[in-house]
Amino acid sequence: MDRSVFLEDLDAFTYRQALASRDAVVLIPVGSLEQHGPHLPLGTDTILSTEFAAAVAQRLGAFVAQPISYGYKSQQKSGGGNHLSGTTSLDGASLIAMARNLVKSFLSQGVRHVVFINGHFENYQFLYEGIDLALEDMRIGPGAEESVLLLSYWDFVTQETLAQVYPDGFPGWEIEHGGVLETSLMLHLDPSRVAMDRLVDGPAAILPRFDRLPVMPERTPATGCLSSAAGSSASKGALLHGQVVDDLVADLAAELACERAGVPA
Repeated sequence: MDRSVFLEDLDAFTYRQALASRDAVVLIPVGSLEQHGPHLPLGTDTILSTEFAAAVAQRLGAFVAQPISYGYKSQQKSGGGNHLSGTTSLDGASLIAMARNLVKSFLSQGVRHVVFINGHFENYQFLYEGIDLALEDMRIGPGAEESVLLLSYWDFVTQETLAQVYPDGFPGWEIEHGGVLETSLMLHLDPSRVAMDRLVDGPAAILPRFDRLPVMPERTPATGCLSSAAGSSASKGALLHGQVVDDLVADLAAELACERAGVPA
């Protein structure tokens, strides 16, 4: 039986043996607890980032840490807004502190590379700050053997894949919340958690080119989704997942010089 890639499944002695190689890679999924309309679960961002991390780890011989399951405050122009029921968020200082502590803990144990796989748009800059502060705390500078990588999985979706997933034209990342991409991925990866009979097909949100605080709730569609998920399918999710995982593995293998890329653990 193949070993699990999830750290939570390993005993401390098996993990210690892996660290002894001084070449261990740990992936940290980061998501949120955020409304995704009536048809997707609150944990969508965490589910997807964890699924991507697991698929990549299996091919790189890496490990997957327990996810950061809460994210930074949902913003009206990218996630519907922090005012919507179910969206339960951290402030920036808390997310920075979590990233900072995790980087310091893993690197001090002997992990060589830490990779954050982000699945919630609003998290990115706070994760970046936490990583940067951790490296400063540990006095790890340019040229060090240890490193931390930060990425959002959607940045690896190619234009060719988008053209197949959105044959009528891609509406734009800024309103892809609870829409075709996330719904299709969930239909492929965890269909039991998708309620397609509750999907509401409606026009995409039209939002101003600025942020207004406090928000005006009426500017967010009643569904909480910023674009329609009509046209979602498991086959589109399989295409998205396969292409993104392939590109993630290729890029990470090249960056981290993982000789086992493409070989199941």
